Amino acid sequence: MTSPLLAKAAKQGREIVEVTPARAGWTHVGFRAIRLDAGEFERLDTGTRELCLVVLSGTVDIEVDGQSLRALGTRDSVFDDQPPAAVYVPPGRRVAIRARRAAELALCTAPGDDRQRTVRVIDPATMRRSVRGQGTNTRYVCDILPHDDPTAAHLLVVEVRTPASHSSSYPPHKHDVESPPNETQLEETYYHRLNPPQGFAFQRVYTDDRSLDEACAVEDHDVVMVPRGYHPVVAPHGYDLYYLNVMAGPNRFWVFRNDPAHEWMLAR
Repeated sequence: MTSPLLAKAAKQGREIVEVTPARAGWTHVGFRAIRLDAGEFERLDTGTRELCLVVLSGTVDIEVDGQSLRALGTRDSVFDDQPPAAVYVPPGRRVAIRARRAAELALCTAPGDDRQRTVRVIDPATMRRSVRGQGTNTRYVCDILPHDDPTAAHLLVVEVRTPASHSSSYPPHKHDVESPPNETQLEETYYHRLNPPQGFAFQRVYTDDRSLDEACAVEDHDVVMVPRGYHPVVAPHGYDLYYLNVMAGPNRFWVFRNDPAHEWMLAR
């Protein structure tokens, strides 16, 4: 039986996968992934929500209330060793997207606020890239819209590449209690990609008391919803793993707590 935390992807067609707050049973994070063939359009209104549009692969032109943003995106694959193109769009805007060449797009949303915010092209050259972990816990991180970037009201967006046979989001950590500076409450989605695409990975979501304890076998383009609890990921031998994280909560601050049962490994 499929886990209630797993949103399965469509293998073909324009709509890949979507998670709304209503579907997830939470308040903040929305996520949608789409494919556009060259020349195809997507149009949307942001309404009361802010949007971070990430060009996962391909190249697109974007127009926001008449403001033209041309030729965004240079990657052929999310596994390319370079950051993505991304655009932040505040609430109350009309957006038109046209694919110059076949593109895969992530539409990451959260509630807006009362501040006047502006459309911003997030320059890939300014995105903070880092290596986390060591040994078979090594992974490669790109902060697209981190919590110390004041652009957004609630959204945080980050992507991670995890080599085959490595663990990620590990040791297991959580961020489901609003008690800064020790921990903050953030909902989260994981949009998974596998290379080669016929692969799979595993993600577990569990709480200290095991009132939530779900193990998900994820395939290419699937989304795992993390409403609370620890959420480690493992990539099997032979298959590299990519995931795009979208987080949002009552405050835009990311502070996590490691599972104390597994924190010992950080001292090695």
